[in-house]
Amino acid sequence: MGVDEAFDDFQKTVDADRDQVTLARDRRDTFKKAFGAERGVTEVFGSGSLRRSTQLKPVHDVDLVIVYDQEDHPSWGQPGDSAEDALDYVRQRVNVLLGGTNGTVEQLVRLARWRNHAVKCFIDPPEDPEAFTVDTMPALRQSDGTLLIPEALNKQWVVADPEDLIRRVAEHQSDWQYFRPMVRVLKQWRHSVPVEGKIKSLVMEVLALECMPRAGSRSAALRAFFTAAAVRVNWDLADPAGHCGLIQPDLDRAGLRTALEAASETATRACEAAANGDTDDALRAWQEIFGSTFPAPEGKKASPWGTGPALITPRPVKDAPQG
Repeated sequence: MGVDEAFDDFQKTVDADRDQVTLARDRRDTFKKAFGAERGVTEVFGSGSLRRSTQLKPVHDVDLVIVYDQEDHPSWGQPGDSAEDALDYVRQRVNVLLGGTNGTVEQLVRLARWRNHAVKCFIDPPEDPEAFTVDTMPALRQSDGTLLIPEALNKQWVVADPEDLIRRVAEHQSDWQYFRPMVRVLKQWRHSVPVEGKIKSLVMEVLALECMPRAGSRSAALRAFFTAAAVRVNWDLADPAGHCGLIQPDLDRAGLRTALEAASETATRACEAAANGDTDDALRAWQEIFGSTFPAPEGKKASPWGTGPALITPRPVKDAPQG
């Protein structure tokens, strides 16, 4: 097996199940249909990793933005209770349109609760190991194209631009066909990194946007990424659109930098082995980085971080307006 074929096989272990992705998109489209016909709604669009095609398996949530006409909701966008009011309004409309027992469009949602930025809609039984939510966020479109979104905990509305990240990812993918797949690979890799706390998936996506080349083989691009990211992570990582602040203020940058430096050294060894015609050693080196699901011949060396898939744990439910 060659290096390219090994990456192809490894990608299959990373990518979300096709049926689950189809189901997630179908549910998103059901919400779009229901809210798109609502009075005062000017736009409904998907956001988040599913929209950007950078989602990791399993799919945890589907993000949806509902843009309202402020003339129909003149108090929205003002400090105070209007953030909570907007979220509660969307929660009520979810129940009317999509409630599990009385939905007028479809009987789909068993429970809807508003959180800081969005209404989290639970559809699957709580014991379902592949359950995921549809997170529905109200917003007001501003004259510069950005959005005002509610922040209930602080009783205010904040500026966000999820479409900026969608555009950036699409542009990078247009330049290099492996960008989105490699983002998913890196999101999985982060689970195996020994850091204090966890690394948010958006951290890896933004690092990839800044540090991943726009051409070349996957091997060369990953080597370049690990090398550049090990330097870039020394400085704060913020929302690329410049609105939502730091992506992860509590990020263990020292731990992530150490892991990136180690991966850079191993990736360099892998690329050198491949250039010298030693494909087996190249595959073993990539397996050291990505864990036992990366195909390699017997005789592999143990990964210094352990295998990524073995360390994946369920993600806590969070609001993340940047993605």
